[in-house]
Amino acid sequence: MQYVSFSRVDDTPQAGAGKRTATRALRLRFYAAILTLDAFAVMLGIGIASQLRFDVALSSEAITLIAGLIPLFCFLDLGNLRPDYLNDWRRSILSMVIALAKAVLLLLFFGFILHAIGQASRLLFGYGIALTLGIAIVLRAGIVALSTKTFRGGAVNHVLLLDGVSMDMPAGQSVIEVERIDADTFNDPYLLDQLARRFADVDQLSVACRPERRRNWAMALKGISVRADILIPELDELGSVGQALVAGSSTILVSTNPLSPYDRILKRGVDLLLAAIALAFLAPLLILVAIAVKLDSPGPVFFRQQRVGYGNRLFLMYKFRSMRVETSDAKGGRSASRDDDRITRVGRIIRATSIDELPQLLNVLRGEMSVVGPRPHALGSLAGDQLFWHVDARYHHRHACKPGLTGLAQVRGFRGATHKREDLVSRLQADLEYLNNWSIWRDILIMLSTVRVIVHRNAY
Repeated sequence: MQYVSFSRVDDTPQAGAGKRTATRALRLRFYAAILTLDAFAVMLGIGIASQLRFDVALSSEAITLIAGLIPLFCFLDLGNLRPDYLNDWRRSILSMVIALAKAVLLLLFFGFILHAIGQASRLLFGYGIALTLGIAIVLRAGIVALSTKTFRGGAVNHVLLLDGVSMDMPAGQSVIEVERIDADTFNDPYLLDQLARRFADVDQLSVACRPERRRNWAMALKGISVRADILIPELDELGSVGQALVAGSSTILVSTNPLSPYDRILKRGVDLLLAAIALAFLAPLLILVAIAVKLDSPGPVFFRQQRVGYGNRLFLMYKFRSMRVETSDAKGGRSASRDDDRITRVGRIIRATSIDELPQLLNVLRGEMSVVGPRPHALGSLAGDQLFWHVDARYHHRHACKPGLTGLAQVRGFRGATHKREDLVSRLQADLEYLNNWSIWRDILIMLSTVRVIVHRNAY
């Protein structure tokens, strides 16, 4: 069913989805070039310093210094790879200098701990860092100048969405108009999935709409994982300095990604590592469970169900099938109960031990899920007699990060059927707390805490 349709207002090439994809791919090439030039600056700067100090371009001390500084520098500068920095050489260079300074301090710290500082040449270190800094500044200015020319100042993909209003647009602004959207479907997961997929490659989305629809848009955009703001022309009369300007009108920020690019890269790296290790280690168990499921009742080994995922996008989640095929609930409208007659003999065991959830490691590898995050819910899930997103207007906010195999709500014991409104609200509060206070260390604590709740009185 088509809930919403769009039409392009401008003729700017960047407004097209194909151009946006190409722009993002091109940005990734520039990011790779920046990190490569960072490493080259370290090698060249320390190499020149080694030549001046020892008459050898790559002395043993120089090689050790290069091997220690490059990974630290590149890793710290990784968090500075942002689209807006491709247009602004001042901010890009400043962030690079800060990353290099942090890398040098870490190198000095580890050198002190390992008692390596006293044996190193002070002149090599001093000259090397100074030359690296100068070379890195020149190279960064050059690559940003090239990216500015390549993107024509449009490295940030900013789209203005018009919903029932018209306004004068500045030249070059990418503008898309909503042709049809029903007000009573703003919180429907299928509509949100359409919005998420349409604007998946957008860096910033601004919405101009009638006043009565602003709250609807604010709620709809909360979980989209894109920086989004709403134009409020009335704010212009106040002369506010705390809001940005889009098309000459003041805006308020209503959505942003709770994780920085650096945090997302770190979290994804941990997910890939843990999922790969877990699948390799658990392979014998997974094979035995698959055989048991197949022998216990006719039907497929896996149960696939559509769930709401990252940025409100729908995806198919995998589980070991624990119910009879003829009684399975594709929408999830009926929660499993303690004496549920739909559950098979093997299904009762794997559900009680959470083994039925292990195939979701495949969703983690595919990038649809994370090891830790809010649990994804079925589209037909009910709290009492209400759909989840009708119970609390904040429900879709939890989709601003990837759903997880486990989460803060689960380790706090909020599992099982949602018989009443309070059952969902408790989980939602925990999910939003997780989003607002995310850290990799908290993820690790949640993973450790999950061990004690794998077998739970509400797991059936």
